Amino acid sequence: MEINQVHTIYFIGVGGIGMSALARYYLSQGKLVMGYDKTPSSLTDRLIAEGVNISFNADLKGLELLSPLDTLVVYTPAVKVGNAQLDYFKANGFDLLKRSQVLGLISSQYKTLAVAGTHGKTTTSCLLAHVLNQSSLQINAFLGGISRDFDSNLVLNENASYFVTEADEYDRSFLQLSPDIAIITSLDADHLDIYGTPDEMVKNYQDFVRKIKPGGTLITKVAFVPILSIREDVQVLTYGIDGDEDYTAIEVKVAYGKYQFDVLAAEGSYANLSLGLPGRHNVDNAISVIAIANLLGLTESEIKEGLTSFRGVQRRFDVHFSTSTTVYIDDYAHHPSEINACVASVRELYPNRKLTAVFQPHLFSRTRDFMDDFAESLSKVDELILLEIYPAREEPIEGVDATTLLKLINLENKQVVNKQELLDELKSKEIEVLLTIGAGDIDRFVEPIKNWISGK
Repeated sequence: MEINQVHTIYFIGVGGIGMSALARYYLSQGKLVMGYDKTPSSLTDRLIAEGVNISFNADLKGLELLSPLDTLVVYTPAVKVGNAQLDYFKANGFDLLKRSQVLGLISSQYKTLAVAGTHGKTTTSCLLAHVLNQSSLQINAFLGGISRDFDSNLVLNENASYFVTEADEYDRSFLQLSPDIAIITSLDADHLDIYGTPDEMVKNYQDFVRKIKPGGTLITKVAFVPILSIREDVQVLTYGIDGDEDYTAIEVKVAYGKYQFDVLAAEGSYANLSLGLPGRHNVDNAISVIAIANLLGLTESEIKEGLTSFRGVQRRFDVHFSTSTTVYIDDYAHHPSEINACVASVRELYPNRKLTAVFQPHLFSRTRDFMDDFAESLSKVDELILLEIYPAREEPIEGVDATTLLKLINLENKQVVNKQELLDELKSKEIEVLLTIGAGDIDRFVEPIKNWISGK
């Protein structure tokens, strides 16, 4: 079915961050947008306010009113086999596409700038979208988080010629894209429930590089060049800190609460750059954005302004409360490497303060695959509360639970707490710096914790 024949688009899993961006996009195109999600959230609340008709009941009521002649059904791979709505649409001749396929179709209309990697995608793509949008370029962007600068995960400009998007390796989704320029930030093992082994995951990243358009550019780390530099018709540029990369940050320091640094490049240097995000890993992310901005012809002043004014992404080191005695931060970190970076940032900003962390593991398979690494990362805090594993799309795995993980963590002050008791448990503690981390539904505690900690 051609998109101009489509009257209604129905999203199964509409409350997901990627699905909601597509829903907003098709609303802007004048389509009737409907969908189902398992649970209400702040994101579904906003979608409903914007005009999306959302049901939280998985039954088939009302679906008989939709016609396969003018309805497109979009679903996420997180939807489990046996979903009644998915089965209904398949049995009744509806056109069905995965979220990644729809994103690929939309991106094919533009010059695509794709950000891939097991960590850093969301912050880097949001920073890239912001820097480019602040310049004279016209862009559209589909983001994997809510950018504070746009207050959305979707950026639309009427005359856009460039398309910024995350290239998500989960379910091999990024293989639906054919980017003009691609960033690959990291290759740490993840999503082994999909790939089985780290080597298989890397092979799919190589397949992603094969999808770059002839004459395009790959921007990545020096260590990945031997693995990913597999095409003679694709330019490879490297980036990093204090090294021999094509784009190298030097003189990195913290001043007035911001990172300040210079960048050296073959085309010239960029002096006195400033970034308000915590953590040297975000300086690293910013360098890859500078490389793209330079390729697209942005001026040094446009790059500086974009970096300085960037306000970050919701649930990426969100400082919700801060006084001289008490700090509360929430972060999406759900992989050992991400926890390491998050904790390092806290230690850098708040040295000699007791760090209390609440962590909700995400997925049984990820917890199983990185059990020892999680234990090592979480041992770097001073006091730890573990919530039970958030299952998302998975069924439990025998022997994989929060108690098993807790035993491996080298801490004296550690415990497993159920969600119903979390707030009371926190109220019994002397909090100096509190960190909530995880990719499940731990974000639902942010407002209650913020309200408590700001009034205590």
